[in-house]
Amino acid sequence: MGFATNAIHVGQEPDPATGAIVAPIYQTSTYVQEEFGKYRQGYDYARTNHPNRKALEKTLAKLEGGHSAYVFTSGMAGIDSVFRLLRPGDHVILSEAVYGGVYRLSTQLLVHFGIEFSFVDTSAPELVMASMRPNTKMVYVETPTNPTMRVTDIAAMAKVANDRNVTLVVDNTFLSPYLQRPIELGAHIVVHSMTKYLNGHSDATGGAVVLTRPEDSEKIYFIQRSAGAGLAPMDCFLISRGIKTLAIRMLQHNANGIAVARHLDAHPKVRKVYYPGLPTHPQHEIARKQQRGPGAMISFDLGTEEAAKRFLNQVKLCSLAESLGGVETLISLPAVMTHASMPKEVQERIGITEGLVRLSVGIEDVEDILADLDQALLYV
Repeated sequence: MGFATNAIHVGQEPDPATGAIVAPIYQTSTYVQEEFGKYRQGYDYARTNHPNRKALEKTLAKLEGGHSAYVFTSGMAGIDSVFRLLRPGDHVILSEAVYGGVYRLSTQLLVHFGIEFSFVDTSAPELVMASMRPNTKMVYVETPTNPTMRVTDIAAMAKVANDRNVTLVVDNTFLSPYLQRPIELGAHIVVHSMTKYLNGHSDATGGAVVLTRPEDSEKIYFIQRSAGAGLAPMDCFLISRGIKTLAIRMLQHNANGIAVARHLDAHPKVRKVYYPGLPTHPQHEIARKQQRGPGAMISFDLGTEEAAKRFLNQVKLCSLAESLGGVETLISLPAVMTHASMPKEVQERIGITEGLVRLSVGIEDVEDILADLDQALLYV
């Protein structure tokens, strides 16, 4: 079956009890035993599993092409579970322009548990190889990176990881499995903030971990039920509903993203646009090779924080807010919002300038998005 068909039907089978085409929300904390030690369909307590979670995990495993998937209360909870596969003394290489929450988790929390971290430009495989240590166990890649939009060649990185017997983890949040399939390119684990494109409607938070190896699956499930970070029934229901329209939404996001990026690139008030779909992007050809489309995430530099704030204070259709991937266009200033926990010297080194604006292009009529950006740019 095709992607859109799987997104609608896998894990979304009609309710066998009633024939309802949309499965019910199992809003219960516990399950009655038929007799001592015997549970209906294996469900005993909602923290360990429930039908809505199981259905969503089945859908995600199919769409990403994984062995299994597990869903969590947020993207960060899922990412944290992946780092819990490591042990004290292990070393991790991460994309240097990683999301601010991952930077905070690694440098301010996990480092105290004896895990070592190195931040490297993963778009350059030679830099990753040079950063390898005898105790390196994982390479964690965002591609494109948030918010600098650097692209990593996943297949090349998979070769580096496999040659060193290292686990390759890819954050696929920015593109979704519709536009990029890291497992087919050699990734061992894929993570998502399902809050973003998978859900797509800005009404639920969630994270996902998709595994290719049974031994990793067993460990992640143990972490999910032991730490109690599994996703609740209502959120699973909302995200499952959102995924049904993922394919058609991503087509419109992608089309709008291309149009907006080209428009901004030609605008005299915009100093620089960061978007893999532009031929001037340094990893444009890699993006063309491994992505089905460039997506709808764009960053552009307005020069100064003052200019950026004047612009952001004037947008009307675009929503000034954290997050991304919703049907509505969302806009933010990473240096003081999503990446505020990253030290200023690190921001400057990796290209997060004070005037860098991140734009998550929605699926509104693109003419309306462009008109709003143009009128706000008059104040820059």
